[in-house]
Amino acid sequence: MNEAMADLRVRWLGRMEFADALSLQEELLAQKREDRSLEDELLLLEHEPVYTIGRTPDKSSLLGSAHLPHPLFAINRGGQATYHGPGQLMGYPIIDLRRCGQDLHRYLRWLELLLIELLANYGITAWQREALTGVWIDHRKIASIGVGVRHWVTMHGFALNVCGDLSPFNYIIPCGINNVSMTSMEKETGKAFSVVDVARVFEKLALDRIIRLRIGQEAQPVNV
Repeated sequence: MNEAMADLRVRWLGRMEFADALSLQEELLAQKREDRSLEDELLLLEHEPVYTIGRTPDKSSLLGSAHLPHPLFAINRGGQATYHGPGQLMGYPIIDLRRCGQDLHRYLRWLELLLIELLANYGITAWQREALTGVWIDHRKIASIGVGVRHWVTMHGFALNVCGDLSPFNYIIPCGINNVSMTSMEKETGKAFSVVDVARVFEKLALDRIIRLRIGQEAQPVNV
């Protein structure tokens, strides 16, 4: 994949353990905090099966944890429990929001619209839902978003269900939303998809659309 364009570096990392990807994000975030001139990054990858939950005292979305068939990580993002695994495209942007108006909500909407545009490339009509972060097809959720921000630099990001087994979601209340139905590109279309091929399309969109996140934005003197 192209690794440098519009000062956003995109890297395809293949399939890797969640702990390794988390360590890499932490390393990149620390480097960017030390040197704000470093280019923004977007990591695209798949995970081995894992559950994660955000920084919340309410752990009810886990339905307990002893029954979970895969490891669980509590991490510094927003949101409730979710599952990541093979067949899911993970995107971890390491972006300095001081260059984007220091507007976290605008960043979240940018991610959602990128995913909606990606799906449209495959003939899948998806949209946002008011008061619910993520991307939806009717009442079925096809992509989840959970981000962390330190000193206005983002980490974590999105998970798009491309193909593969969705049954691990049955062990939790996905994103803490009761009776939510999880879906995938494969399930919606009946067609076969490759995560790496979908990642290539997303890379091009991200490089083309990063300007939408940055243009005309002035940093405000607010600390995170």
